[in-house]
Amino acid sequence: MRMTDIKSLTPGELRLYLESFHMPRYRADQIFRWIHVQLARNFDEMTNLPATLRTGLRESFAWNTLRMEDRQISALDGTQKFLFALPDGNFVESVFMRYRFGNSVCISSQVGCRMGCRFCASTLNGWERNLAASEMLEQIYEIRRITGEKISHVVVMGTGEPLDNYDNLVRFLRLLCCEEGMNLSQRSITVSTCGIVPRIRKLAREGLQITLALSLHAVTDERRREIMPVAETYTIEETMSALRFYYETTGRQVTFEYTLIRGVNDSVSDAEGLSALALSLRAHVNLIPVNPVKERGYVETGAEAVQAFKNRLEKSGVNVTIRREMGRDIDGACGQLRRRHILS
Repeated sequence: MRMTDIKSLTPGELRLYLESFHMPRYRADQIFRWIHVQLARNFDEMTNLPATLRTGLRESFAWNTLRMEDRQISALDGTQKFLFALPDGNFVESVFMRYRFGNSVCISSQVGCRMGCRFCASTLNGWERNLAASEMLEQIYEIRRITGEKISHVVVMGTGEPLDNYDNLVRFLRLLCCEEGMNLSQRSITVSTCGIVPRIRKLAREGLQITLALSLHAVTDERRREIMPVAETYTIEETMSALRFYYETTGRQVTFEYTLIRGVNDSVSDAEGLSALALSLRAHVNLIPVNPVKERGYVETGAEAVQAFKNRLEKSGVNVTIRREMGRDIDGACGQLRRRHILS
């Protein structure tokens, strides 16, 4: 019989479970705090609980933990990339980055990815499984334990397509932001998607205030299909309609992630097309020179051309930034995380 994953339970769900132990409400609140605030590594650390209760918890609940297999630190900017082993023997990568505004963690939402984006390393070895909400949380918690530093921002942009793991993603977001737990501001969370239209619309109705980032990367359906298989299912027009619904429903500005690839999507006409799409949604544009992936043949747009592309967008009235790539020398930058069993 499969045991219930205690770290994925909301405070209300945990209280209901504890009723079967005839325990008062405050015990459930203590356990939740031990897990999500004090970051206990096991039930034995919950020292203000009766020994009989701790024994009952061990016998009744699964306790998902991650084990750090490797840690790399960038010589360029101090970014840290972690390889975590999951309980079933699979592995995920996560990244810890320091910015002036605070510390940010980029987490994975799946083991592998089935979206097949041509420039991304995450999809190279296929998809294995979804991560539970607890396994997404534990990437953040374990990095906090290891570094001893506070996390102020979380981006779900690592391996996997978050909206392909929808139910676990939403549960993760609610747990991360609940007052009884880490209580991270929803506005400090960004979820990136390649554009699963029905899930974008569904997410809009969840009542969340997170930032949604679309991996756009091309301004015509023909070119987008060449680099992003999801475009075979959803056109740019359909995707923009879903994003407009998201913006109008949540009031949250959408971000376009646009990876610049030399000779593929960095022309003047590409800039004009991107400006039109961004202005139609009042979207922010984040330009990302494509990062090297040894199995891919794409080449990044040069620095001067990136700046010229940015200038064209700004002249059109678009709010645009060039992403500061962190951890590139340790394959920790955008598009470089992948499904691994060991680090090469």
